[in-house]
Amino acid sequence: MWERAALAGLLLGTAVLYLWGLSESGWANSFYAAAAQAGSESWKAFLFGSSDAANSITVDKTPLSLWPMALSIRIFGLSSWSLLVPQALIGVGSVALLHATVRRTTGSVGAGLLAGAILALTPVAVLMFRFDNPDAMLVLLLIGSIHATVRALESPRAMRWLALGGALVGLAFLTKMLQAFLVLPALAAAYALFAVVPWRRRIGHLLVALGSMILAAGWWIAVVELWPASSRPYIGGSQDNSILELTLGYNGFGRLTGDETGSVGGGNGWGETGFWRMFNSEIGGQASWLLPAALVLGIAGLWFSRKNGVAGRRARAGLTLWMGWLVVTWLTFSYMAGIFHAYYTVALAPAVAAVVAIALHGLWQKRESLVVSGVLAFVTALTSAWAFVLLDRAGDWHPWLKYVVVTVGLACALMLGVVRILPQRVAVVVAAGALVAVLAGPFAFSLATAATPHTGSIPSAGPSGTGGMAGMGGMGGARPGGAGGPGGTGTGSLLNGSDPSTALTELLLQNSDAFTWVAAASGSNAASGYQLATEEPVMAIGGFNGSDPSPTLAQFQEYVADGEVHWYIAGGGMGGSGASSEISQWVQENFTAQTVDGVTLYDLSEGVA
Repeated sequence: MWERAALAGLLLGTAVLYLWGLSESGWANSFYAAAAQAGSESWKAFLFGSSDAANSITVDKTPLSLWPMALSIRIFGLSSWSLLVPQALIGVGSVALLHATVRRTTGSVGAGLLAGAILALTPVAVLMFRFDNPDAMLVLLLIGSIHATVRALESPRAMRWLALGGALVGLAFLTKMLQAFLVLPALAAAYALFAVVPWRRRIGHLLVALGSMILAAGWWIAVVELWPASSRPYIGGSQDNSILELTLGYNGFGRLTGDETGSVGGGNGWGETGFWRMFNSEIGGQASWLLPAALVLGIAGLWFSRKNGVAGRRARAGLTLWMGWLVVTWLTFSYMAGIFHAYYTVALAPAVAAVVAIALHGLWQKRESLVVSGVLAFVTALTSAWAFVLLDRAGDWHPWLKYVVVTVGLACALMLGVVRILPQRVAVVVAAGALVAVLAGPFAFSLATAATPHTGSIPSAGPSGTGGMAGMGGMGGARPGGAGGPGGTGTGSLLNGSDPSTALTELLLQNSDAFTWVAAASGSNAASGYQLATEEPVMAIGGFNGSDPSPTLAQFQEYVADGEVHWYIAGGGMGGSGASSEISQWVQENFTAQTVDGVTLYDLSEGVA
C-alpha cells in the first residue's frame, strides 16, 4: 500500500511542479506555438508541421511533438494552457515510465522512486516539460524504448517487445530526427549481451527492431518525398525543399561538423567544444548535478554486480542500457561543433537518474564492503562539492544554500565511509541525509525554473540570469496574447516572437477572409506572434532564420498579383542576401510604407505602385 501512495505522491508532486503557474510563459517558444495553432486549424498543416494553416513552409523539425499540442488546441481552443499542459503531462508520464523501468530492473520500489525523483527535479527537465519544444516528447519516447528493451530481455515474447522499442525510436525520430538514434548503440549492445535467446535469434530480433524503427519513421518521410512539392509546404530548414537534406544536413551531420547551410552559425558561436563542455558555466547547472556521480556509480555498479546471479545480470543489463545512452549522448553533445543549446541536455537527465538509482540500489546492498563504502563516501563528497561549485556560480542567489549542501554532504560522506559498522537505522538516516544534500541544489534550481516565465528560442533553467543564454532572450515575461520576451515585442527578432499591439492586430484582421495570408514577415518568429494574435495564417518568409529560399521573389510576386497576401511587415529574420532580402527590397520599392505602433508595414492589396 505504501508503494502506491509513494508513487502517487511522486507523480502528484511532479504534476504540481510542472503545472503551477504554467501560463506565465505565454506562448513559450512562439515558433512551435504557431505551428501547433496551424495544425489545429488544418489537417494538412498538422501532417506536415506547417508554420501556418495555409501551408507556406514547415518548421525545421519533424512534426510528431506538435501533434498533442495541436489536438489540445483543436479541442480546447488556443491558449497558453492548451498549448503547454500536454507538455507537462508528458513530463509526468516520463517520470512514471522511468520509475516503472528502474523498478523492473532492480525489483525495488525505492530505486524506481529515486530515479523518478531525480528526473523530476533535474532543472532542465522542469524547463522542458513546461515548454513547447520537441525535447519533452523525445525524452518520453526514448524512455519508452528502454522500457521495451528491458521487457524484451526477460520475456519469452522478446521479439515483440524489441520491435516496440525500435518503433518508439522511430517515433522519436519523427520528433527530433537523428538525435533519437543516439540510444541505438545502447539498445543493440544490451540485447546482444544479455538476451536469453540464442545468438542467431538475437541477431534476427535486432533486425526486426531495425525494421520496425524504419517503418515507424519512414512512413512520414515517404509521404513527404512522394507528395508533389507544388501542393505541400516547403520543407523549412532545407535549401532544396528536401526532407532528406534537412535530416542529414541541417538537423543531422551538420550538427556534428558545424557545416549547416542556412544556419545562424556553428563552432564557437555555440560555445567551446570539448570533454568539459557539460560542466561549464553555461550548461553545468542544467543537468550535470549528478553527472559525475552517474559516471562513477555506473562503473562501480557494473563491477560489483558481476557475481550476483539473475539480479546481477538484470542490473548489468539495465546499467548497460542507461550508461550507453548517457555516454554516447554526453560525448556527442560535448564535441558537436554545430548548433547546440543548453536545454538539449534534458536528453541526459533520464539516463543520469536511472544509472544513479540502479547503481545505488546494488551498492547499498554491499555496503559492508570497505571498497563499496569508500565508493559511496567518495561519490557523496564529489557530488556535494560539485553542487557547491554550481550554486556558487549563481552569485548572490541564496548564497547560504551552498554551505549547507557541502557541510551536510561532507558529513554524510564521512559517515558513509564507516557505514558498515553503523547500526541499520543510523545507516538509513545517513543515506537519507546524503540524498537530501545532493538533491537540494537541483531541487532549488528546479523551483527557480518553475517560478520564472520562459519565452523565446533559447530558454535556460535555473535562477534568472544564471548560466544559459538568458541574455539572448531565453528568459523573461510573456502574456498569452503575445509571445514577447526581452526584445520580443513589435516585429520580434530571430530568437523571440513578435508581440503586436491591439491596434495592429485589429488592422491585420480587417477583411481577413479575403486573403490566404493576412500578412507576410521575414523569419518564423517574426511571423509567429502576428499569427497567434490573429489566429489567421501569416507567411513566414525564409523559415526560422529567414534564410530558406521560400518563397522566391517570383513566387511572392505571383501571390501578391493573385491577391493572396494582404500586408507585408518589415523587420525580422537575419536580413542579408537571399530571397527574403529580395522580397523586402521589392516591397519597399513598389509599395507605400505606413507605421502602426512602431511597426512598419505595407498594404499589398493596393497592387504594385
